[in-house]
Amino acid sequence: MPHGNTATSPPNKTAILAIILISYVMIVLDISVVLTGLPKIHTELGFSDAGLAWVQSAYTLTFGGFLLLGARAGDILGRRRMFIIGMTIFTIASVAIGASQSSAWMLSWRAVQGLGSAILAPTTLALLQTSFDEGEERVRAVSLYSAAAGVSATVGLVVGGLLADWLSWRIGFLINLPIGIAMVIASRIYIHETDKRPGAFDLPGAVTSTLGMGAFVYGFIRSAQAGWDTTTFATIAAAIIMLGAFVLIERRASQPILPLRLFSDMERSGAYAGRALYISAMVRFFFFTTLYLQQVAGLRPALAGLAFVPATMLHVPIAIIVPRLIRHFGHNTILITGMLIGIVAMAWLSRAGVGSNYWTAVAMPMILIGISQGLTLSPLTSSGVARVAREDAGAASGAVNVAHQIGSSVGLGILIAVAAIGSSGLSGADLTAYRVSHAFNAGTVMLVATLLISLFTIVPAARRQALSQEEAAPAKCAA
Repeated sequence: MPHGNTATSPPNKTAILAIILISYVMIVLDISVVLTGLPKIHTELGFSDAGLAWVQSAYTLTFGGFLLLGARAGDILGRRRMFIIGMTIFTIASVAIGASQSSAWMLSWRAVQGLGSAILAPTTLALLQTSFDEGEERVRAVSLYSAAAGVSATVGLVVGGLLADWLSWRIGFLINLPIGIAMVIASRIYIHETDKRPGAFDLPGAVTSTLGMGAFVYGFIRSAQAGWDTTTFATIAAAIIMLGAFVLIERRASQPILPLRLFSDMERSGAYAGRALYISAMVRFFFFTTLYLQQVAGLRPALAGLAFVPATMLHVPIAIIVPRLIRHFGHNTILITGMLIGIVAMAWLSRAGVGSNYWTAVAMPMILIGISQGLTLSPLTSSGVARVAREDAGAASGAVNVAHQIGSSVGLGILIAVAAIGSSGLSGADLTAYRVSHAFNAGTVMLVATLLISLFTIVPAARRQALSQEEAAPAKCAA
């Protein structure tokens, strides 16, 4: 047994943080690395035009559906154990995807990969929360976590385009094998296992949340492809019924999979709603900008990937210095500034059209997008897990990831539906430019809604918390 596993040895926080960040980078990277490689995947595996959308949707469906189950499993069964299970599933699925010879095989394993991510994503955030003390130490760790997410999304597009043009899109998945093995070994050495929690597992809650989230995501994905027909309405209605049943079950469960007490805190509730809307606009920025660069600007996949570099120019340094900025200017000021910059950037991007100059219409607002993400994601994550009891760390992390996934999947469906309004009669580059512009207009509205939610929930709650800490400090010194 490695000495790092003994209960008496002090945790190596640097190693733990590295494991958490690398694991999360793997998840986010594989979400975006596919996008710029889609044309080659379309040709090699014989996808239909409609079926190609399911390369992302199959992953999203299981990721969103099993998130709460994966989060709570870590609380009950042990977070290191669930980290290893999630990483193993994710790694095996990645290798299988890289070896795909048919569309059916790839879609099946993309769904399995989504299951691995549903276990891995909330477990990494829970480990971060329980391994680092609340305050400046955790704020710094969360900032690096948020920076890793933003950078990985952009790097994935760049790497995906380069691999698709020069080598093969498959390498983006096969590289996960050595990394996954290294992460499993490192977790056994450096991460201490958390205690198992006694009691019954909330199976009814797990089933209704998984089916409800899965149906909800599927319904909106389907609406973007098949319209609001009877099947789509029935799916959404079934999702609402199951999620309603889930809430009733959680109110009575002795060990709920998602404790409703998480939503009793106004700051956390606002952070969940704000994150869903913010991600709806921001993560989908990558999807629609990819379409614009390739189908309107006419760039090859490799150049389209490199065209995203401006989005990361300031994202990393901004995200890294966020703890210092928060310490100097305050949590609320940084959060609101980031959102205002995002609104300006998204509105600016919506002006891009056929014949627009890349540097002024795309690259410059991209820089603002990177700044916005660097400033906003870390405070939103911190607010989503603020003042959570240790035993609810996994559930709170699951709620943060569910909000993120709802924004990623449902947000895409909504924006695609909005983008198609009034586009009849257009074709080719004009059609794509019209839809991209309308999608960014809708994204701007979402960011304004995020700002309003933050002003009425997160800001006052965070201000009250800061005041209470200031009042407690003199009393502690006097004692």
